[in-house]
Amino acid sequence: MMTYPEELLNKAKKIKLVITDVDGVLTDGKVHLDQKDNELKAFNIKDGLGIKWLLNAAIPVAIITGRASNVVTRRMQELGVTEVYQKQPDKRACFQMLLQKYQINCEEVAYLGDDLPDLALINQCGLGVTVADGHWSLKESSHWITPNKGGDGAFRDLAELILSAQQQLESILQGYQS
Repeated sequence: MMTYPEELLNKAKKIKLVITDVDGVLTDGKVHLDQKDNELKAFNIKDGLGIKWLLNAAIPVAIITGRASNVVTRRMQELGVTEVYQKQPDKRACFQMLLQKYQINCEEVAYLGDDLPDLALINQCGLGVTVADGHWSLKESSHWITPNKGGDGAFRDLAELILSAQQQLESILQGYQS
């Protein structure tokens, strides 16, 4: 199992809500359009499993993204994510609404982003995280940088950190051994 700095584990222990961007985090940031203008995105199955682990551990996952996409709606429905907020150019208002809805404070939120529209939330959250290929300014501001790139298991990295800090990861992993 991966080892983490004590300060990082202390932040992750407090997390009660995980918020993530989509493009560049759950995907590699590329948008493919076919000849009929259908949008295609690739999601990593490892990230999907990380989302399910958090939901099963009673840690809600929310999506706040600047773009609107039917592909995102469909994938989040498959995973059981109900907090999906698309076409949100200013993510801060949505963030404040989620704090009120879950009656939590900023210290109890983890945010995973990759680019400048995510910077304000990374700075506000108790656990601000960027992906390995995130913008340099996010890397300077984040509490942690995932080992994996966006669309390549970065969300799973964050899920494992949080579940490890909250003493739940080991039992999840043992469930796959029997």
